[in-house]
Amino acid sequence: MADEKRPGKLVIISGFSGVGKGTVVRKLLENFGQYVLSVSMTTRKPREGEKDGVNYYFVTNEKFENMIEKDGFLEHARYADHYYGTPMDFVIRSTKEGKNVILEIEVQGAMQIKEKYPDAVLIFVTTPSAMEMAKRLIGRKTETHEQILSRFKRAVEEAEQMKNYDFIVINDNLDDCVKEVNRIVENNEGGVRYDPQYKKEFISDLQKIIKKHTEEAGKRAMEQIASVIKDKGKNNA
Repeated sequence: MADEKRPGKLVIISGFSGVGKGTVVRKLLENFGQYVLSVSMTTRKPREGEKDGVNYYFVTNEKFENMIEKDGFLEHARYADHYYGTPMDFVIRSTKEGKNVILEIEVQGAMQIKEKYPDAVLIFVTTPSAMEMAKRLIGRKTETHEQILSRFKRAVEEAEQMKNYDFIVINDNLDDCVKEVNRIVENNEGGVRYDPQYKKEFISDLQKIIKKHTEEAGKRAMEQIASVIKDKGKNNA
């Protein structure tokens, strides 16, 4: 009798916006043959270069909520005013075929998975510091000032959840980070321990960043108001 194929693992990868989660996942798929990516569904608009069915399934709120009603998601969450979710069928089929299925999902969805599937491997990817995370997020130039501020505030909440992950990996060097994630999945070891002091400093620095960006946004708003008043005065003259 032929040996039964060992089931694949469900691998959850989360992390703050801007830490390079997507790049880590892409490198895992390129460098190792035992992974497949579960394409999530979202109601947000595609960013430049993203393709429907490859990066995400981009759908309307109505379609997403219809799938929620039909229990069609492994997990789903609302993040930054948009829905994100993992369609169930692909994940179940792929793990039965022996593939490690990667889910790049938000913290809220990851906790849903952990509760339903305790054997899932939960990995949180972060940066050496909050300042580095902010630099990467701002540098990708894909969000408005308001969206960036929202992601900073969300990161404060996400930092509180790091302790609930099995492994934490710092993405300081991309190649090393990818190898470390693969080692975790294959050998159930690696990464760094959860450090309450790191979390405390990360949140403290984030709050300073949020304060600075809020003040800058307020200053710009006042300048715009002053400009409108000035223009109106000229028109009434």
